[in-house]
Amino acid sequence: MAIENVREYLKPFGLDGEIREFEVSSATVALAALALGTEEARIAKTLSLETKEGGCILVVTAGDVKIDNHKFKETFAFKAKMLAFDDVLAKTGHAVGGVCPFANPEGTAVWLDESLKRFQTVFPACGSANSAIELSIDKLLEVSRARGFVDVCKPIVPAAE
Repeated sequence: MAIENVREYLKPFGLDGEIREFEVSSATVALAALALGTEEARIAKTLSLETKEGGCILVVTAGDVKIDNHKFKETFAFKAKMLAFDDVLAKTGHAVGGVCPFANPEGTAVWLDESLKRFQTVFPACGSANSAIELSIDKLLEVSRARGFVDVCKPIVPAAE
């Protein structure tokens, strides 16, 4: 089970006991925010995108942003295309709804989007459709073994008052 793989992955960081498991689904940003009692923006969603070689990269973004196709292509030199549903488990190590930047197959590149930097802590999933962990941005960078930060999302538009 993927959550057990994540638990083992987090053990050397002393975080295996910090995973929160819910009685309800946290498979989407909205459901995760509800389960955690936080705003959707603080959900660290992990997008699984197909590389031009047929591999996978993971980009972790704030829950309230979307990929900007132009910025993505400028940064990675290929078009942003989500993995096919049937490829997600094999290429990320996690089923849809539980994809996270932990315990991924060898060689999976993880990047964090700049949109996360506006928060002290965020909540990525932990390999299942009913789990999450609260991490500081620095700790997420360390634990995910991300290659760094990228700016590949559309600007955040303030809500009208």
